[in-house]
Amino acid sequence: MKTIVLTRHAKSSWEHDVIDRERPLKKRGFNDAELVSQSFKERLIIPDAVFSSPANRALTSCKIFMKNLKIEAKCLSIIEDLYDFGGQNVMEFIKSMNEDYKTVMIFGHNHAFTSICNIFGDIYIDNLPTSGLAVIDFEVDSWSQVGRGSTRFTIFPRDLK
Repeated sequence: MKTIVLTRHAKSSWEHDVIDRERPLKKRGFNDAELVSQSFKERLIIPDAVFSSPANRALTSCKIFMKNLKIEAKCLSIIEDLYDFGGQNVMEFIKSMNEDYKTVMIFGHNHAFTSICNIFGDIYIDNLPTSGLAVIDFEVDSWSQVGRGSTRFTIFPRDLK
């Protein structure tokens, strides 16, 4: 079995005059990432590897989760192809992952992540919100075989407030 934890970056700020990749998190983003990561921690799912888009908002969100889940920095890989809004690059990345990984956590962006949740998962998600995550299980032995899976659960910040 293979498991993906798809996590959308936390709420970012548009108040800074920076390029898209450099946008920082808002205060709400930090708070929501803390809230969701603490709730996820209770599920006792520890990924074999963590992957993040290089965008500041995704990487900052990722590091909040890693700190709260006590995941070592060596487990993190920053992947350029995860800075993707359509989803094709993310799907190709997933299908080419190292077969040694059973459970992975991926941090990235919408609309890609909502689309992937609906393509791979069996529960329709209208919109994966900022700091939201979806855990999808696949009854396959190889990442290249990933197709329709089973959405084990989702965690959205609004459900924790």
